[in-house]
Amino acid sequence: MPNTANNPSRKSWINVPENSDFPIQNIPFGVFLTREDVITIGTRIGDSAIDMGALQQLGYFEGIELTDDMFMQDTLNDFISDGKKTWRLVRNRLAELFDENNPKLRDNKEHRDVVIFKISDIEMLLPVQIGDYTDFYSSKEHATNVGKMFRDPENALLPNWLHIPVGYHGRSSTIVPSGIPVHRPMGQTLPNGQSTPVFGPSQAIDFELETAFITTDANIMGENIPVNETEDYIFGMVLLNDWSARDMQKWEYVPLGPFLAKNFASSISPWIVTMDALEPFRTKGPKQEPTPLPYLQQKGKHAYDINLEVYIKPENVEETLVSKSNFKYMYWSMSQQLAHHTSNGCRVNSGDMMGSGTISGPTEDSYGSMLELTWSGKNPIKMKDGSERKFINDNDTVIMKGYCQNSSVRIGFGEVSSKLLPPFVRK
Repeated sequence: MPNTANNPSRKSWINVPENSDFPIQNIPFGVFLTREDVITIGTRIGDSAIDMGALQQLGYFEGIELTDDMFMQDTLNDFISDGKKTWRLVRNRLAELFDENNPKLRDNKEHRDVVIFKISDIEMLLPVQIGDYTDFYSSKEHATNVGKMFRDPENALLPNWLHIPVGYHGRSSTIVPSGIPVHRPMGQTLPNGQSTPVFGPSQAIDFELETAFITTDANIMGENIPVNETEDYIFGMVLLNDWSARDMQKWEYVPLGPFLAKNFASSISPWIVTMDALEPFRTKGPKQEPTPLPYLQQKGKHAYDINLEVYIKPENVEETLVSKSNFKYMYWSMSQQLAHHTSNGCRVNSGDMMGSGTISGPTEDSYGSMLELTWSGKNPIKMKDGSERKFINDNDTVIMKGYCQNSSVRIGFGEVSSKLLPPFVRK
């Protein structure tokens, strides 16, 4: 079925500001709350949010097989479960409906007033009910930097790293959408030179610049997904700030890996950008040496050219750009991650989220965490007000942005923005 929504020459009758992340070629999916306290599934063009529940009630999806309440739910899980054919039919229909030459909705003021909202008048919610969350560790540059800092610089990568997409199972209960503040966690740390740990607020809160992909129902328990079929089960992508408490992590991660240092908060951008929308930005990933085992081997372009930026904004101060990276640097592709994840028969469901792992590039300004940017605090970063940061301070806001751009279109994710608050105190 053709992917007509991607037509680069298409224009919308909805105004799209210059350099918007959300032209009519994007058509992401999300869930939002209106001023009337109605929760609906929607999409976005320019600075307008579109109520797809209202569109469905008004008959604009006629001819597409959908349950009667498909877009009147508070999560995208059922829509994602319907599979790639339905996603494409709906996205193509939306592109057609909002095309500047289509008068059907454009010239119906009564319907427009019910369907279209200003972005400033809605509240974005978590787009899916995330049953399971897996975080990978797939940037060679990041893994090498961390290995140099904490282990033998001559053997920075552990022996398994070049053979498998390393990952761990995270915690879905503390994944929040952009705009929701997070609290500095309490935990155990081992002060330098001491042999007994202490309990208190983490002193080394870090961001991790990541993306994540959202899956559909992929397999039954016991079944693996061949690497050349995995892309059929990936709905789309979001930006992910996978917060970390580095001092807690250092003390607790041996022998079982990440735990409390990583599960206190993970923030995501609220609009899921579909893989169909990202199709024009495919590119080749890094050369893999040694050649992966046969079940992970793939040919062609399986990486995506997504520009990524991280800003830190102290309270009442202009934000400072601290990192510029790109998703194309990832050593292991999303396809390989999903193929490996299911290679043992692990079941993957609609709405599951898979984090990329920190995305670091080859240059010092492209590192995806404060741990690397400041080299574990040795080289503090200066903010625009003259203050310095080794890690994230209370009341700092971390802002991540991501977008793809070629000569004809820009497709973006918006941003994930989260403020770090002091530890939560029970009243």
